[in-house]
Amino acid sequence: MKRLFSAILLGSGLMLSSFTAQNGIEEVIAALKSGNATQLSSFFDENVELTLPDKSDNYSKAQAQRILNDFFGINKVKGFELKHKGDSPGGHFCIGTLQTNTGNFRTNVFMKVKNGKEVVKEIRFQSIE
Repeated sequence: MKRLFSAILLGSGLMLSSFTAQNGIEEVIAALKSGNATQLSSFFDENVELTLPDKSDNYSKAQAQRILNDFFGINKVKGFELKHKGDSPGGHFCIGTLQTNTGNFRTNVFMKVKNGKEVVKEIRFQSIE
C-alpha cells in the first residue's frame, strides 16, 4: 500500500511539474504578444543569450531586460503569432512571428528547467524581409 501511495504521489508530482513548465512557456508567449519586456524578463535565467538584428551576445538578466525594452520601444509590438511550440531536452521552446510597426521578426525562445523552475536561456529575433 505504501508503494502504491508513493507511486501515485510521484506521478502526480511529475504531472504537476510538467503543467507548471507549460504555464511558463504560455506566460512567455503572453509577454511577447504584449511586448512587455518586464514581464518577459521575469522568466530570464541569470544570463540569457539575446539575438537581435543588430546585436547578439550573452547578457545578464538586467541588461537583457533593458535591451528588450529598447527593442520593443522602437518596434511597437502589434502581436505575436505562434507557429510552433514543443519540448526540448530539459525544457520547452516556441517559434513564432513577432508583429511590430516596423516589420515582422521570426522569434525563437528556448527554455530550460533550472532549480525546479523553467527559465528562458535564449531568445532570437530575426527580421523577416
